[in-house]
Amino acid sequence: MGSTNPPPSFPFARPQAWDPPAEYAKLRASEPISRVTLWDGSRPWLVVKHKDVVSVLTDDRLSKERSRPGFPEMSAGGKEAGKNKPTFVDMDPPQHMQQRSMVESFINGEALERMKPHIQKTVDTLLSTMIDGGCEKPVDLVEKFALPVPSYIIYGILGVPFEDLEFLTQQNAIRSNGSGTATEASNANKTLLDYIGGLVDQRSKEPKDDLISHLVTEQVLTGQIERADAVQIAFLMLVAGNATMVNMINLGVVTLLKHPSDLEKLKADPSLSVDFVSELCRWHVASAMATRRVAKEDIELGGFTIKAGEGIIAATQSASRDEDIFSDPEKFDILRFVPKEKGGRGEDWVKGMGYGWGQHRCVAEGLARRELEAVFSTIFQRLPDLKLAIPFEEIKWSPPKKDVGIVELPVLW
Repeated sequence: MGSTNPPPSFPFARPQAWDPPAEYAKLRASEPISRVTLWDGSRPWLVVKHKDVVSVLTDDRLSKERSRPGFPEMSAGGKEAGKNKPTFVDMDPPQHMQQRSMVESFINGEALERMKPHIQKTVDTLLSTMIDGGCEKPVDLVEKFALPVPSYIIYGILGVPFEDLEFLTQQNAIRSNGSGTATEASNANKTLLDYIGGLVDQRSKEPKDDLISHLVTEQVLTGQIERADAVQIAFLMLVAGNATMVNMINLGVVTLLKHPSDLEKLKADPSLSVDFVSELCRWHVASAMATRRVAKEDIELGGFTIKAGEGIIAATQSASRDEDIFSDPEKFDILRFVPKEKGGRGEDWVKGMGYGWGQHRCVAEGLARRELEAVFSTIFQRLPDLKLAIPFEEIKWSPPKKDVGIVELPVLW
């Protein structure tokens, strides 16, 4: 590796607010493939350049199975969770696509087009409720809007009865937002799993037109998967992207408020929300710790030999700021992905890594984008004077070594 010093500790810390760790830029320039040290003393490889991240995330000789020795886990809790029965996100081919295809038809293509009115109505209704409540005192955008939007939409897809939405949203918040104790988070996790299990049993007797019924009637009852698999898949859909979506809504609002010229462009042309969302997901990679692999056999990468059983962390957050791919990558630009003939930079939005890369690219990317586009084509039209109720410097951020996020966001309008 050229250095006798022990590998640096990972994950790196954000220096402040939402700025990515400074180590990424240094490594891209000097040591794009290197070793790091994790909490348990293990020393996986870290790749930080876009081309190398793409190589890692498209190489079938590298495994996503967390049960394999050497798979890099980010914490003791992660290591324990890795022993659980896996869902498709932690499977290799062909099992990965077999399970993934069970949910894709419900959140992509024609299904997504049919959902667009429901997504827009959810955004409109939650905004109206928030506005009707007034803002004599600062309103927490997380509680009143950013958390319920993705929650209510995914519950509808799963087939959760409307009367249970508020309770489940509350449990999901306790599970994921870090404000509760470890015991409270664990109890909320169990509550959600038990609830989904009950819904699976209910749909076995009385199927409806929803994802859980589809899993039960077409997969469980035909012997393709077990009941436990259906529960885990539904639970994954319920919780996997929820915290990320909440954070992206919060980060998007603050990003626009910190970039007033971009905000004015969006207010003047709400259709720019499509390009804004692409740039938002590039600039803030809100799920940056998930793209990890372990080598099933020896491979060569960028002049290094990665041996079988060695872990690799593909730094998608770093790849999304790679100077070889994006011009002036540290700058947020709402026009980055707008064609040059329309006054933009004409860059390729697909190369942003907010949703990962390769066959494990986020299964719900289309759904997440439609939700964010609905939010940002609407919120500043309805609330043109929306502003922070506290200085930017006082925003409560997620811990600096965790994925970037905002814990609460007091606003006025």
